[in-house]
Amino acid sequence: MAGGNQTKGFEFLLWGFSEWPEQQSILFLLFLWMYVITVAGNLLIVLAISADVHLHTPMYFFLASLSCADILFTSTTVPKALVNIQTQSRSISYAGCLTQLYFFLTFGDMDIFLLATMAYDRYVAICLPLHYTMTMSLRRCTFMVTACWTLTNLVAMTHTFLMFQLSFCSKKIIPDFFCDLGPLMKVSCSDTQVNDLVLLFLGGAVILIPVLLILVSYICIVLAILRVPSAQGRRKAFSTCGSHLTVVALFFGTVIRAYLCPSSSSFNSVAEDTAAAVMYTVVTPLLNPFIYSLRNKDMKRALVRLLRGKISLKG
Repeated sequence: MAGGNQTKGFEFLLWGFSEWPEQQSILFLLFLWMYVITVAGNLLIVLAISADVHLHTPMYFFLASLSCADILFTSTTVPKALVNIQTQSRSISYAGCLTQLYFFLTFGDMDIFLLATMAYDRYVAICLPLHYTMTMSLRRCTFMVTACWTLTNLVAMTHTFLMFQLSFCSKKIIPDFFCDLGPLMKVSCSDTQVNDLVLLFLGGAVILIPVLLILVSYICIVLAILRVPSAQGRRKAFSTCGSHLTVVALFFGTVIRAYLCPSSSSFNSVAEDTAAAVMYTVVTPLLNPFIYSLRNKDMKRALVRLLRGKISLKG
């Protein structure tokens, strides 16, 4: 258990996006572009929701929270990867690695919990419309988001503390472009049985319980929509859920592949794991603003008014 103190003085080496030197400049420009678009797109969503009083509803409050979490989530991993590509260095300090792990878990789990919370919001709006205003009051919405932040911090602190107890000896190349639980445990020379069990049960619960809540919410939503007499009413109800379902499918599909599907240590498996990690750490936060804005007339209207200067941040 004292192994954690033996590792403070050395650095890890990150596998990165590619082994081929000639691809580094292309990868740098590609991921820099995706990072800038991700931050700008999500920031526009937050500003548009903040500035337009018509969007001061629970659904958009959760969407703004999700956009903030996405900005922080992608900022935890991509800037360091870009610096390593630009400087042709793969190193990350032990303290920097555990810090990155903590914030990565915090903001990644926050995305998961917020997506589950948004599904509950849609359930109340469609299945219990008469109780919506009272059930999803500003005070309750604030409490739900605060609870999500608290839970994610507790989960992240648990995993980070257990990782601190491990020793890392000679093999220090992390098979990923950032510090994550699985890759870090692969390069540890300590017994990781406790870490594996905590990852299996706690990590599994963090993913599977929200997935089940989302499934139950949408089963109830679909049953309620099918009872709507008019076709136009059914289309309108489905349209309010389409963007959220698209993001859920994209995010959870890649997260489940990365964390709940076993992989070997072969080169092809490492490449597949890196591709899955890129999908949920970079691509999903990049696509979220487009998914929510292109499929939502109110959001598009607010963004156009914001960009044209017709609404200010003062409201």
